[in-house]
Amino acid sequence: MINKYRVHEVAKDFKRSSKEIAEILTKYSQTPKNHMQVLTDRELAVVFDYLTQHNQIASIESVFAEVYHEPKPAAPAPAPRAERGPKAAPQAQGSAKQQPQPAPQNAASGGQKQPSAAAPAPGARPASRVPAKKVVDTRKGGAVNLEKYDERLESFTDQRQQERGGKQKFQGRNAQRQRGGRQGTGFGSKRRQEEQDRMRRLQLEIAKKAPVKVLIPDEIGVGELASRMKKTGAEVVKCLIKNGVMASLSDLIDFDTAAIIAEEMGCRVEKEVIVTIEEKLIDVSEDKDEDLRPRAPVVVVMGHVDHGKTSLLDYIRHANVVSGEAGGITQHIGAYQVEVNGKPITFLDTPGHEAFTAMRARGAMITDVAILVVAADDGIMPQTVESINHAKAAEIPVIVAINKMDKPTANPDRIMQQLTEYELVPEEWGGETIICPISAKTGMGIDNLLEMVTLTAEMRELKANPNRSAHGAVIEARLDKGRGPVATLLVQKGTLRQGDVIIAGTAVGRVRAMTNAQGQRVEEAGPSVPVEIIGMGEVPGAGDDFHAVADERMARELVDQRKHESKMAVNSTVGKVTLEDLFSQIQAGEMKNLNVIVKADVQGSAEAVKASLEKLSNEEVRVRVIHCAVGAISESDVMLASTSGAIIVGFNVRPDGNAKESAARSNVDMRMYRVIYDAINEIESAMKGMLAPKFREVDLGRAEVRNVFRITGVGMVAGCYVLDGKMQRGAQMRLLRDNIVIYDGAIASLQRFKDSVKEVASGYECGITFEKFQDIKEGDIVEAFLMEQIEV
Repeated sequence: MINKYRVHEVAKDFKRSSKEIAEILTKYSQTPKNHMQVLTDRELAVVFDYLTQHNQIASIESVFAEVYHEPKPAAPAPAPRAERGPKAAPQAQGSAKQQPQPAPQNAASGGQKQPSAAAPAPGARPASRVPAKKVVDTRKGGAVNLEKYDERLESFTDQRQQERGGKQKFQGRNAQRQRGGRQGTGFGSKRRQEEQDRMRRLQLEIAKKAPVKVLIPDEIGVGELASRMKKTGAEVVKCLIKNGVMASLSDLIDFDTAAIIAEEMGCRVEKEVIVTIEEKLIDVSEDKDEDLRPRAPVVVVMGHVDHGKTSLLDYIRHANVVSGEAGGITQHIGAYQVEVNGKPITFLDTPGHEAFTAMRARGAMITDVAILVVAADDGIMPQTVESINHAKAAEIPVIVAINKMDKPTANPDRIMQQLTEYELVPEEWGGETIICPISAKTGMGIDNLLEMVTLTAEMRELKANPNRSAHGAVIEARLDKGRGPVATLLVQKGTLRQGDVIIAGTAVGRVRAMTNAQGQRVEEAGPSVPVEIIGMGEVPGAGDDFHAVADERMARELVDQRKHESKMAVNSTVGKVTLEDLFSQIQAGEMKNLNVIVKADVQGSAEAVKASLEKLSNEEVRVRVIHCAVGAISESDVMLASTSGAIIVGFNVRPDGNAKESAARSNVDMRMYRVIYDAINEIESAMKGMLAPKFREVDLGRAEVRNVFRITGVGMVAGCYVLDGKMQRGAQMRLLRDNIVIYDGAIASLQRFKDSVKEVASGYECGITFEKFQDIKEGDIVEAFLMEQIEV
C-alpha cells in the first residue's frame, strides 16, 4: 500500500507553508479541501515540477563543486569596451553643435546679449528652459507722449487709491448717470421700486407652485407631518382615511404611509436620517486591508456535560481547575490564552449543561475554530448535537476530539458513524471533518489535536486591525465583594488600554486595571486577547458587545438612554402572585404573563436560570424575566417585584435584612435555590394551573328552518323542524346556509307553541331566536352543540 502524503507534510518537507502548496494545486490542478488531504501521484508531480521550475540553480558547476568540493574556476574578467568611448564623444560633440542658438535678447530689455549655449563651460549650470520676459514695442515709429495718457488715467482714480497704490477704479458714464438720477426728480427710484415689487410677487407665485420638500423619519406623528407639509391636520387625517388608515393627530405612522400621504398632497419626500448618539460615539467602520495584521485564533471547546472539555483544557494549560467545580459542571464560561508551539491560541471553555444553551451559542459566534469533545464510551448526546448546530450556524470549522480513549469500553468507530448522521463525515471516510482520538487523562493525541487546530487556523488567514479603538465581547461578569464589578473581555478588534472608557450594554466605566489569563497585570490587550478588567459602574451582561469610546459624558448619556428603553419595554404591571396561588391569578385576555426576577451569584448562572425559565413559555403562558442581575436580593428588587407582580428567584444568593422586611410587608414571594432543576420544576408545576382548560365539541342535534316570523319586540323567529338529536336552550349553535357557516353564537330562546321550553326532541317543531342575529332564511340548518371540558 502506498504511503499517504498529505498537503501539510509536503509543505513541511519543502519548508513551505500549507497555503503555498494549496495555491500551487489550485492554479495547476484542483483546490485541496484542506491541509489534511492526501495527494495523488499526479498532484504530487504537479507540485514537484512547479517547485523545480521555480527554484533553478545558477549553474551545473555549482552542483559538481558541492559534490566534489572542487573550487570553482574564476571567471575571466570582461574585456574593457574602450571603443565605445571615442565613438560616443564625437557624437555628443556633433549633437551639441547641431543645437540651435537661442535668439538674442531684444533691444528693449537693455540691449545685453546672452552668452551662447553652443559650447557651455565645464561645470556651468544649464540655461533655464523658461523664456525670459520680453517687451515688444508695437509702435511703428514716431514718439508717443506717455505723460498725456498718465494724466488721463489719474482723472478716473480718486486720491485715496492713488496714495494707496491700489487698482484703478473706473467710473463710467452709467455710474455718473446714476448719480445724476439720484440728484434729480426721483422718477428712476420709483420705477426701480415697482420692478422689485413685481419680482417679489413673481417669486411668491413660483414658490407656491413648487412642491414643498418634506423630511420624514422612520416614524412621525400625524400632527407633525401636517406641520411639515404646511397643511392643516384635518386635511392630513382626511387623506389618511381616504387611503384606509384610521389615525388621529396624536397617532404615529410609519415612513411608507407618511410618504404616500405627502406625495398625494403634492409634496416632495426625502428620508430624514437621524444620527443617534450610538452612531456618533461608536466607530463601526470596516478596516482597510492594508491595516489588518495577523491575530491569534480563538478556539471554543464544546460538547456534552462530563465528556471532558475542561479536562482537555486543564491538560493544555497544566492547571488543575476541574477539581474545584461543583458537580462536574463548568459553572461559568472562561477564556484562556496559551502558547502552542510558540504561537498563541485563545481557548473558550463553555458549559455543556442544557441550561447553558445561550452561552454555547455566544461562544460559537465569537470564535474561529470549534473543538467538539465526544466521549468515546458515551457517544453523541443532546448537547453534542446542539453544539454541532451552533458551530454550523457560526460557519466555523469543527474538529472532533474523541476523548477517553484510555477506557476499555471506548468505541471510536461508533462515534464516527454517529457523526455522519449530522453531516460530519471523517476524512478517513472521504469527508472533510478532522477526527482526533485523544485522552485528556493521559495526554494521548493532544499534540496532534493542537497541530490540527494550528493548521486549520493558518488556512483561514485570521487578521484584525490593532490600531483602532477596541471592540469585543463580554465573556463573563460578576460582582466581587472587594473589587466591585469584574468583567472578562475578549478583544476582537483594536487594542484595549488601561484608562480607556468602555461601554457594554447598560454598563459604562473606565478600565482601572487589567489582568491576563495568567493573572499578570497588563497595560494593553490586542485582538484575540482575553483580559479581566475592573472599573465598570455595574455588572455588564454576559454576551454584551463592548466598545472603547472617547467621550465619557456621551457614553453615560447613551447608557441612560438604553436603560430608559429597557424600562419602557416592560409592559404594564400585573397583580401580585405567588407560586401557591399562581393558578388562580389568570390574566384577562388570551396571553397570561408570569413575571420573574432572577438574582444569582455570577452572570453566567443568572443567564442560565433566565434561559431555562423562559423556555417554559408556551402558547398560553409566557414566562418573562423582567430583571436578571448579579448579587444579593436587595430592597429595590422587592420594590420592582411588588410593582410588577413578579416572584423573585435567587440562585446561590440570599436576601438582606431590609429586603426580607420589605418582602413581608409587600407579600412578595421569594424562592431560593442551589440547584437549577429545583427552580425549573417548582415553577413548571405552578404554571400548570395557569394553562387554559381544554374543550371538545359535543353535538346535540340539527333543525331545519321552514318558516320565518317577525314579532314586535322580539325580532326574527325561526320556525324549525328538528331533524335529529335535540335543540336545547342556552346551547351553542351555528347557522349553515349551503353548508357555509354564516353565524356562530347561542340559542337565545326556545318555544314550543306558546310555551317556553328547555329542549325539543327530534321530529317536533319549535320556534328559535338567536342572540344578536336577524338574517334568517328558509332552508337554513341550525346545528346545536355544547363545549365539554377535557379532564387532564
